[in-house]
Amino acid sequence: MNFLTNEKLLIVGAGGMIGSNMAQTALMLHLTPNVCLYDIYEPGLLGVVAEMNHCAFEGVNITWTTDAAEAFKDAKYILSSGGAPRKEGMTREDLLKGNCQIAEDFGKNVKKYCPDVKHITVIFNPADLTGLVVLLHSGVSPEKVTTLAALDSTRLQTALAQKFGVPQSKVTGAVTYGGHGEAMAVFASQAKIDGKPFNLMGLSAEEFEQIKHDTIQGGSAIIKLRGRSSFQSPAYNAVKMIEAAMGGEKFTWPAGCYVNNGTYKNVMMAMPSVIDKRGVHFCDPAGTAAEIADLQKSYEHLCKMRDEIIGLGIIPPVAEWNKVNSNL
Repeated sequence: MNFLTNEKLLIVGAGGMIGSNMAQTALMLHLTPNVCLYDIYEPGLLGVVAEMNHCAFEGVNITWTTDAAEAFKDAKYILSSGGAPRKEGMTREDLLKGNCQIAEDFGKNVKKYCPDVKHITVIFNPADLTGLVVLLHSGVSPEKVTTLAALDSTRLQTALAQKFGVPQSKVTGAVTYGGHGEAMAVFASQAKIDGKPFNLMGLSAEEFEQIKHDTIQGGSAIIKLRGRSSFQSPAYNAVKMIEAAMGGEKFTWPAGCYVNNGTYKNVMMAMPSVIDKRGVHFCDPAGTAAEIADLQKSYEHLCKMRDEIIGLGIIPPVAEWNKVNSNL
């Protein structure tokens, strides 16, 4: 059996629905034979371990633990969904304090037990903030930490494909940037529908506003339909992100990256990006003046939430970040 790497992949929150789906997907894609499943809730974790064993994957070494030291020790790649899930009526931002405290412990475990980690992908919401907290407290360089943002873009792609009656793969260049939350910025000016520029498709302003609404509320819609937060799509996209970091197919959907340039400073936010074996690399987005203005609003919203967790003492003031992580 051929694998991309033999190095240790740690899945944090493996006892949950996203975590268990990530485990199965990683094993199905033959990323590595060495997969460690970690969760503090032992009954759920044991259930996932049994399920993975019952799949009878060939040539794999599935380990499990409820002990953070054992889990993080020598991990080279980490996928984490280990936070509280969003419930009906909640926004991603409602999870801010509790999940950022979990992220602080997560980052400190990385620094203590696996400082040579090669890539970390953070999923649990609000991902822009939990990812930032993990990055800060882990001490690793920014290109090694990404957060899941692709779902917003794939939801936009889905909505446009359904609107125009074309296969989803025929919708290109439709993306969202900024925060992975209610204030995301929807970029469609560069999109094409089966090769035809979006601005020639005759979509009314009202119709496009509905598509934007459906995109932004895509996660809420799934909660209402299924009675729980989405788990299959975030699991798949997150595994594809870590696959790219392992040297597999490049991941080109927007990823949450640490941004500190002349325009956007000291935040994690979705940008035009590529994940490959060197980590995540991004550039400035292209869009209309209105799209860039929406991105600015999203950035300001992220700054406000960042400052809130600074006020809570979860992370220090920006001026002191370099004392905690010399790479920032």
